Amino acid sequence: MPVNHRPVRSLRVLLDPPDPALALRLGLQPDIEVVRDLTARPAVALVEEVATAAAILTDDPECRVLVMTGSAHPGLPEAVLAAGAAGLVLRDGPLEELADSIRRASMGETVIDPVLG
Repeated sequence: MPVNHRPVRSLRVLLDPPDPALALRLGLQPDIEVVRDLTARPAVALVEEVATAAAILTDDPECRVLVMTGSAHPGLPEAVLAAGAAGLVLRDGPLEELADSIRRASMGETVIDPVLG
């Protein structure tokens, strides 16, 4: 019989667009469960487009959205926050930092990676 090693209250995370490699890496965190869509009621969504953040928040205002980017762009942090997202994180940063940002966002914090802010 399989044993579930996840805590009872794992953080559900949506990746949009789907990223199987990142999903696998995040899924190795003991408190993070990657889900396929909004019907699973994710606590946090990781997206790559500001417009996607706004769309997710329209469908699920309780979801905390983090926008992932590869580099800093002038005005991007402000645009992300104006769209209602919980923050801006590096797409290719260390996994532990991304996981920590997910945890912090799920607790209501605004998260802007220092490299991007």
